[in-house]
Amino acid sequence: MRKRILLLNQTFYPDQAATSQYLTDLGVELASKGYNVTAISDRRCYDDRNVVHPRREYYKGVEIIRVDSTAFGKKTKFHRGLDYLSFNISFLLKMLTLPKFDYVIGLTTPPWISFFGMIFCKLKGGIFIHWAMDVNPDEAVRLGWVRQGSLFYELLDVWSRLTYKKSFKIVALDRYMADLIKNKGFSDHKVKVIPIWAHDEIESVPHDKNPFRKEHNLDNKFVIMYSGNFSICHPIDTLLEAAKKLKNEQDIVFLFIGGGVRLPEIINFKEKYHLKNIIYLPYQKREQIKYSLSAADLHIVSMGNDYVGIVHPCKIYGILATGRPFVLLGPMKSHIGDIITQDNIGYQVEHGDVEGLISIIKKVKGLPIADKHNLALESIYLAKNKFSRQTLIAEFLTLFTSP
Repeated sequence: MRKRILLLNQTFYPDQAATSQYLTDLGVELASKGYNVTAISDRRCYDDRNVVHPRREYYKGVEIIRVDSTAFGKKTKFHRGLDYLSFNISFLLKMLTLPKFDYVIGLTTPPWISFFGMIFCKLKGGIFIHWAMDVNPDEAVRLGWVRQGSLFYELLDVWSRLTYKKSFKIVALDRYMADLIKNKGFSDHKVKVIPIWAHDEIESVPHDKNPFRKEHNLDNKFVIMYSGNFSICHPIDTLLEAAKKLKNEQDIVFLFIGGGVRLPEIINFKEKYHLKNIIYLPYQKREQIKYSLSAADLHIVSMGNDYVGIVHPCKIYGILATGRPFVLLGPMKSHIGDIITQDNIGYQVEHGDVEGLISIIKKVKGLPIADKHNLALESIYLAKNKFSRQTLIAEFLTLFTSP
C-alpha cells in the first residue's frame, strides 16, 4: 500500500511565494516516487488576497485541498492577523475531517501551523516532520509583531518548543538556523540541515536572446536587480542610497521585482528623488523567472544583521543557476557568507556602506568578459550540483527511512 503524506502550509501551487514553490517541488517529487500526497493550503493568494483558487485541485499527482479565509490583506498587522486567524480556524476544521497519514510535513506559514500538524499526528497517528523555513517566536520579536515576555510571545514559544520536542525530525535550512534551534535545547540527532534548491527551470539566458530585457528596454543597460520579497528582514536602504548616488549614470538601472511590506519604501524613494534609474515590476510567473533573473548583470541579496539563522536567503539558489554575479548586503557570518568563503564566489558589503556597494557595482561592471564567463561556470556548477533539486530532495527522502 502506498504511503500517505500530508503537506501543511498556507501557500501551495500556484502561489509564487517561496515556501509555496519549494513545498510544491517536494510534493510533486514525492508523488512521482509513488507516495500518495495531499496538501492543505489557503484558497486566497498570499500576495493578492483578492485572487481565489479552487477548493480542490490535482497538480502533477498531488491532491490540493484549500480552505477559506478572509481577505483583509497586509495593510496593517491587525488585518494580517485576522487573515491568519481565519485561515487557521478553517484549517483546523478541515483537519478534523481528515484520516490518518503516514507522514505529515509542516512548514512555518503561519508560525503555528506545524504545531497543529504535530497535534494531528498525536491524535490520529503518523510521523511528524517540521520543515523550518524560519524560526519563531524569534522572527516575530525581531519584526516587532510580538513583544518579548508578552502573553502571545509565551504562547508562540510554548507552541514552537512543543513542536520541536514532538517532531520526529526538524529540517533547518542552514547551519545558523540549526544552531539557533539546537540552542533551544534540541539535539544534533533531531535537527538535520538541508538547504533548499535552485529550481530546475531556471537557467542562464544570454542577454541578446532574452525577451525580458527587450520587453523592458534593458538592452545596453547594466542591470542591478533585487528580485524577491521586500520584507523587514531584508533591508534595502543602502541599495536605494546607491541608486540615488548613481542617478546620473545613464547606463545603470536598479530593477526591483517582487512584493512585500517594503514596496512603498521603494516607490516613495523613487518619487521623492525623481529617480528614473529605479524600475519596479511585480512578481514574475515561475516559467518566466529564468528570463527575469538572467536579465540582471548584478544581483543583490540582502540579509538583516539580526535575522541570520531566523530566516534563510533562498533567492541565492536561483541567482546561482543564472550564473550572474551577486553581492551580499549583510554580515559575512551568514549562510551566503559561507558560500562566498567556501566556494570563492560573490561579493559582500555591510549595511550602510553605500560607497562600498558602489565600488562593487563598478568593479563588476568593468569585469573582463572572460572573468564573467568563468564566474558563470562556477556559479552554475554550484546550482546544478551542491544546491540541485535532485540532490537535496534525495536528502529529504532519507528522513522517511532514517531511525
